[in-house]
Amino acid sequence: MLKKIISYLLIILLLVYSTLIASAETIPEVSAQCAILINADNFKTLYAKNENERRPMASTTKIMTALITLEKAAVNNKIVNITDEMVRVEGSSMGLKPGDKVTLKSLAEGMLSVSGNDAANSAAISIAGSIPKFAELMNKRAVELNLTNTHFVTPSGLDDKEHYTTARDLALLAAAAMKNPDFENITSKKSITVDYINPNTTRRFTNHNKLLSLYDGCIGVKTGFTKKSGRCLVSAAERNGIRLIAVTLNAPNDWDDHKKLLDYGFGKVTNVKIDDSAYSIQIPVVGGVTDSVSLKGSAGNDVTVDSDEANNIKRTVELPKFVYAPLENGQVVGKIRYTLNSNTIATTDIVVVSQVNKPEIKENLIQKIFNGIKNIFT
Repeated sequence: MLKKIISYLLIILLLVYSTLIASAETIPEVSAQCAILINADNFKTLYAKNENERRPMASTTKIMTALITLEKAAVNNKIVNITDEMVRVEGSSMGLKPGDKVTLKSLAEGMLSVSGNDAANSAAISIAGSIPKFAELMNKRAVELNLTNTHFVTPSGLDDKEHYTTARDLALLAAAAMKNPDFENITSKKSITVDYINPNTTRRFTNHNKLLSLYDGCIGVKTGFTKKSGRCLVSAAERNGIRLIAVTLNAPNDWDDHKKLLDYGFGKVTNVKIDDSAYSIQIPVVGGVTDSVSLKGSAGNDVTVDSDEANNIKRTVELPKFVYAPLENGQVVGKIRYTLNSNTIATTDIVVVSQVNKPEIKENLIQKIFNGIKNIFT
């Protein structure tokens, strides 16, 4: 009997131990000094390691530089005359020479593909007149994006003691940048053809971000390296409508780190479809030509939540007991609200299917006389 009890206890202990080991294995171990993984849709943190520690960022700086450049290019994609001052910079290059002529957008392409420091400096000087003035634009935008632990000095990312960021701030910056269609289009390409105005030619550049080939669903974003910063990487990946942003700073094995982080994230969250277009109901109408009106629901934006929380989403129909005429077709009269842990995560509109007018009131003789006199004096 005692042997059976001991055997049962050992089995229970093994099961508990196996569960704990399995649980521990789901949380990735990364080589990075600082790291973070966020859901790009709601900015929820899925993994973090020293995420608020200030660190040099190397060429991940060019996420901000390229974003500002592309925003300027969308207004005026002007041709930049390359000068000696613009290309007098060390490090990676897109091969610009004094006398070359390229557009702002082409400079952004050079930044995001081969991490051209010459492209970053050229854009900065063209846009703001000088590198310090462009850094002011960068820092102003950082404030707008609530990057509270970030300060820019150079557009390229070359080391400076006052040039720093955090893994969290870089994730927020990348999420904002990826909302720019031109930025996403450029950074998601394994290679890109860049047009030169002078000389009249095109050059093909291969993106330094190997994760575009190594990871299914990768759509960006930017690599970086200096001896001081170590290997820096910001990545974005999308699967089944879920977009994740991962950041590692000073990571000897950054490619592997990002694959681990992204795998972990996609296993942790799920996409919930928000669509009430099949919903229909009738409610009473007061003061209309009909006593009731037909209503229908509408489709909303899908949301991503933790997989283990999907079943906890609550759906609530918010409608008045009746409505007053007149009612226009498509008029919003209610909502369907989706909440998780008492927080609203999505809503859809309930709208009128067909209009309802007020009944026409015929004027009696006295009203006609009164309105006629009224019209004479108005």
